Amino acid sequence: MDYYQILGVSRNASENEIKKAYRKLAHKYHPDKGGDEKKFKEINEAYQILSNKEKKNQYDKFGRVFEEGGGSNAGQGFNSNWAWGNPKSDFDFFDLGEMVEEMFGFDTRQRKKDTRRGKDIQIDVEIPLETTLTGIEKEIRIKKMVVCPRCQGTGAEIGTPIKECVACGGTGRVQQIRKTPFGSFTKYATCPECNGEGHKPEKLCNVCKGEGRIKEEEKIKISIPNGVDNNQVLKMSNMGDAGRKKGKSGDLYIRIFVMKHPVFQRKGDDLYSTVPISFSQAVLGDEKKILTLDNKKILLKISAGTESGKIVRITGKGIPHFLGHGRGDMFIQFNIETPKKLSRTQKELLKKLREEGI
Repeated sequence: MDYYQILGVSRNASENEIKKAYRKLAHKYHPDKGGDEKKFKEINEAYQILSNKEKKNQYDKFGRVFEEGGGSNAGQGFNSNWAWGNPKSDFDFFDLGEMVEEMFGFDTRQRKKDTRRGKDIQIDVEIPLETTLTGIEKEIRIKKMVVCPRCQGTGAEIGTPIKECVACGGTGRVQQIRKTPFGSFTKYATCPECNGEGHKPEKLCNVCKGEGRIKEEEKIKISIPNGVDNNQVLKMSNMGDAGRKKGKSGDLYIRIFVMKHPVFQRKGDDLYSTVPISFSQAVLGDEKKILTLDNKKILLKISAGTESGKIVRITGKGIPHFLGHGRGDMFIQFNIETPKKLSRTQKELLKKLREEGI
């Protein structure tokens, strides 16, 4: 009997791969699900050995020969009574509990989920590239769950007392015990009487029907900081859907889309643009006024002998660093323009330059 073949894994399989293979086969061959009991025991035997590092090492070296308490158990494998609660078993009962949850469909751990928390909301907001320089405040309208104005979130009709749930004793959870081939397991389920709240009003609110919230359109003012980038997501805590019965609100996530600019292209916090210059400016040098992204004029020096495609850097004229100090840079690429139409005088001058070898 090869334990690796039984689980269908290679000899260099990881612990996680062994565990996954075991769970899959245990589901398939479990007797209570119509599976093969003999095959099920073989799978359990293989997993007990291969999931234990010490036993796995011995098995890899010597096969099915193990030292147990100073004695020799050659060829015996292990005690198959582990599944029925044998206290001497080395089986990982944490994994067993997880497997039982999956097989029989219930939670063996006492966990109470927050069923009252409101849902998160995500919205998309489009902004011009210029606004990334200074930030911007926008007022938006979204439909969301808000606190019920009649009951103020309690879910109870005005003047109606809220009492502890008798079914769960105020815990919001009820306990159920179920017997399985692995022993008895306790199930902790959400209380059906109070929906996990632990208390319930004698009479539900006429407006929200006990939810403690209603759906309305709400105005929200959002602040978008400078330096924000395209596809960046901003979080506004507790600005999502209101929670049920005074539960915690969800969060609002704002995904930013920065509009394309006709002149500037953003790369990180740097800005890139192309500036056209004439042939004479490139050859002789010149100065040219250009506009920055914030619409300010700066004087750009064109060095004599500038070639088309040359890039100059202007420090600190890019996008502010998000939630930081300083700014990126602006890069200007020169593009020498070839005139499409020339006057007679211009043509004569160019002919003379050509004669001069220019």
